[in-house]
Amino acid sequence: MKLSLGPLQYFWPREQTLAFYREAVEWPLDIIYLGETVCSKRRELGTRDWIALAAELARSGKQVVLSSLALIEAESELGVLQRLVDHGDCWIEANDLSAVQLCRERGVPFVAGPTLNVYNHHALAMLMADGLRRWVPGVEQGHQLLRELREAMQAEDRPMPELEVIAFGRLPLAFSARCFTARALDVAKDQCGFRCIDYPDGMPLATREGRPFLRINGIQIQGEEITDLGPELPALRELGVDVLRLYPQVDGMAEVMAHFDLARHSPVAPPRIGARNGYWHGEPGMRPVAEA
Repeated sequence: MKLSLGPLQYFWPREQTLAFYREAVEWPLDIIYLGETVCSKRRELGTRDWIALAAELARSGKQVVLSSLALIEAESELGVLQRLVDHGDCWIEANDLSAVQLCRERGVPFVAGPTLNVYNHHALAMLMADGLRRWVPGVEQGHQLLRELREAMQAEDRPMPELEVIAFGRLPLAFSARCFTARALDVAKDQCGFRCIDYPDGMPLATREGRPFLRINGIQIQGEEITDLGPELPALRELGVDVLRLYPQVDGMAEVMAHFDLARHSPVAPPRIGARNGYWHGEPGMRPVAEA
């Protein structure tokens, strides 16, 4: 079972981002995803910088994947995507169907990101014909759906791509053309002042009663809790999961990576260091589920 460092969902200063990845390359992980997936206005690192960083990190022997935006709205954003695909030295994480199309046209292998909404084996088989090599299911797709999809592929004698599951981090729940951070700060999206950079783990959003509820992250909404599928590792192995995705957080990622590295080499399930993920168990995401 491999460990991956998912794409950075937040907006960090340039030097902080570069320092994070130069530290991460020393961690016991196998795959690093690089690139902006949330907002094209976040330009502390430009396309050229991400590609250069990918080349630097690839020299460590780890697989580097360049991730695309989840919501492409402008020709300029499509141009950035074309540059990533045309680079040619890395797989692409396709978070939008336009990325799938470009990868197919250019023969570039790709990972289907969690925003592609793949819900049945017919869609999965179609994407594999287009060049899909690895699939990251959406956050609400639990073990039962994945089991049924795998069985459907086997029934038709079709191979499965590599299966990568979000094992740690705040779940990306939704995207919108509207910028939630700008709205919360009562500024226009086009004059936002890049205020996301002030919230390195997203802006907390509480209910009227003051209960922590969500995280606002630009045009993205995340769950408040950092979910953790560590104790479900035996079930993940049985399901045939190939890769565990760990999303970057501003603090403690080296310890998180070490925790999962130890767990993947142990026959005993590790203790939970984050929150339980109701979606995985077929329950509402916020409902606590009993420990197995």
